[in-house]
Amino acid sequence: MSHEIRIGTLVGGGDAVRVIPQIVGHGFESFNLTFWQTTGATDLVETAKRVRALADEHDFVISSVGIFGNALTGTGDHADTLASWKRVIDTAHLFGTDLVSGFTGRLVGESIAASMSKYAEVFGELSKRADALGVRIAFENCAMGGTWETGDYNIAHNPTAWEMMFNALPADNIGLEWEPCHQMVSLIDPIPQLRKWTDKIFHVHGKDATIAWDIVKEYGINGPKPFVWHRTPGFGDTNWTDIITILRQAGYKGTIDIEGFHDPVYKDELEMTGQVHALNYLKRCRGSQFIPNPS
Repeated sequence: MSHEIRIGTLVGGGDAVRVIPQIVGHGFESFNLTFWQTTGATDLVETAKRVRALADEHDFVISSVGIFGNALTGTGDHADTLASWKRVIDTAHLFGTDLVSGFTGRLVGESIAASMSKYAEVFGELSKRADALGVRIAFENCAMGGTWETGDYNIAHNPTAWEMMFNALPADNIGLEWEPCHQMVSLIDPIPQLRKWTDKIFHVHGKDATIAWDIVKEYGINGPKPFVWHRTPGFGDTNWTDIITILRQAGYKGTIDIEGFHDPVYKDELEMTGQVHALNYLKRCRGSQFIPNPS
């Protein structure tokens, strides 16, 4: 497996011990554990112990532990987000990973530029804490409904913002948790972007998109008709063979973890049908299983 880009899926961190045994038999090779806004009452040390036991039994890895909230505000539902970042950084090694992921946060209602100073302050300290433990930080490229001028959760959704972020905080252990979907929603071509940014891509989410170009051309992107849908890989517009080829050419050593529960068709009772299809599709795109050459 050391020669492979492992293919896995996202699982809620607080529910991992219950869910992983039910789905690992489908062939998932990695799991990205995620928490929304707070790690809450989850005992990370005990969870890590139980998850590592499952990993040893089923031969999977934990690719990343993620905390998704607004660490720059510390108010309301995000009051525990910054403390949760510290917890997942401190316990990442117990899960067998050196990667934590999430949103940057942003100053609510303010522009990306206005949020940059606070981002550098908060994650400057977190990156030092992480670096001391050999941990990397990866920011998901999801806009969460935000734009350049305003938003609630994240500034790391545009390549110009990435340049500003990495200039404001030039830390080697700060990078991206990338997927084509979030760029396609903004009508950005993900393939040339991927070629340009591979050195900063620490983790890849398996999520695609379908763009209805006929609707874009007739109604634009601000009309009443939807013009783009998040899709499970294998059902969207992206050729993942190209993505995996680019990643391998760049020496990518991480995983691709499917981000489910977004597809407008393969949802509800078809959720795992879609995810397992994506799992097998992505394995084919990487060349299926590693086959050693004859000696």
